[in-house]
Amino acid sequence: MSTEPGAPAGAAPLTGRTVLVAGAGSASGTAVCRALEAAGAKVVAVGRDAARLANTLADDADRRTCDLGDSGEVAALAADLQETYGGIDGLIHLVGGWRAGTDIGSQSEQDWDFLETNILRTLRNVSRSFYDQLAASPVGRLAIVSSTAVDSPTAAGAGYAAAKAAAEAWVRAVAAGFQGSQSGRKENPAPQHSAAVVFVVKALVDSAQRTAAPDRRFPGYTDVEDLADAVVRLFQQDAAEVNGQRIRLVPSK
Repeated sequence: MSTEPGAPAGAAPLTGRTVLVAGAGSASGTAVCRALEAAGAKVVAVGRDAARLANTLADDADRRTCDLGDSGEVAALAADLQETYGGIDGLIHLVGGWRAGTDIGSQSEQDWDFLETNILRTLRNVSRSFYDQLAASPVGRLAIVSSTAVDSPTAAGAGYAAAKAAAEAWVRAVAAGFQGSQSGRKENPAPQHSAAVVFVVKALVDSAQRTAAPDRRFPGYTDVEDLADAVVRLFQQDAAEVNGQRIRLVPSK
């Protein structure tokens, strides 16, 4: 983590920044990691499956296997990255999953455990362990991907919408923490430099899905490359302006 406020003139915009991507083995994780690398960032790609991480980044990538649902493993990872890089500048949480029933009564305990672990517990673990590093960074950023299901939940998707809503509430709380300690008040006149945001999508789509279903239009879906662009752009936006915001990435057509 660089302590300088910006990259040298002429350098890529994220040169000197270290960004952790949680859930990096997914299609969205691969797109985000590559976009961050192209922007000059040092990317730490984290997931549970080493084989899925293998094709995520270039040869010099820092790939880490970690069970993000295990608070002890996450704390150890945070300590290691503090020692290795002096901390991280960004945390992009892409861990998730989908489970649904048919109505309220069919929402199973097994499905809820899966959703709570992947969507909420992993976020809670990483944000707690890396909070101080993000707060110390001159461009600290935390982002998650949420769903339009939070705005219009269905009975069949009750568990999914509830877990996403809880994750959004957690991110707003992180944002409040950043704002409270970096508000530019008399006792702390420095401008705010860390921010936590929620990207909102209907669903994500990648090139492999489009190739597999060439006649399908995927209406309202957000391409993973557009998500990746939004992640890179986040580091260039004013922290105070984006902190705590829900940023919709749902295409109009």
